[in-house]
Amino acid sequence: MARYTGSVCRLCRREGAKLFLKGSRCYSKKCSFERRPTPPGQHGVRRRKVGEYGLQLREKQKVRRTYGVLERQFRNYFIDAENQPGVTGENLLRSLELRLDNVVYRLGIASSRAQARHFVGHGHLAVNGRPTNISSYQLRPGDRIEVRESHRAREPFKIAKETLRSHQAPEWLTIDAASLSGAVVAPPSRDQMPLDLNEQLVVEYYSR
Repeated sequence: MARYTGSVCRLCRREGAKLFLKGSRCYSKKCSFERRPTPPGQHGVRRRKVGEYGLQLREKQKVRRTYGVLERQFRNYFIDAENQPGVTGENLLRSLELRLDNVVYRLGIASSRAQARHFVGHGHLAVNGRPTNISSYQLRPGDRIEVRESHRAREPFKIAKETLRSHQAPEWLTIDAASLSGAVVAPPSRDQMPLDLNEQLVVEYYSR
């Protein structure tokens, strides 16, 4: 599958916001966005007037890049959200939040969504006792996610076990640091999802 292989710090600078794509580095003084918050490129400093379409496009890109989803896949998420009962924008964010790679990140097992995708893709995780290597796997309330027992002795998971003790997971998830596992309690409500994302602009973008 195609994937973005360029600098992820460049994406944060382009969207004008920290997307936390590099884990712990994003919280340190080495964060590129903190040192250089202007848009990338030769003309990044130049101020431009942004119209309604530009705002919608930037917000769509911001949401898509935050969750690490490609364009066609993101559009499919929107179509599914539109066909579900309820508010389309909230349905969209909820589907993205319930992706396996995002839940692994939210639980604190991985320091970033990119690392979470790496863990899932290499078969380190199991859902309800069954090994799963599909990052986009949609979780449901009651699903249990865990690092497979035979993989827990590896160095990244030793580190994760220590950090999980102080990690604060969202209310819709539960964590068991001792067994490097967690579970989905309920679908996240809007106030339990990222408040800095404006899903209504994404809906307007696709409804043009």
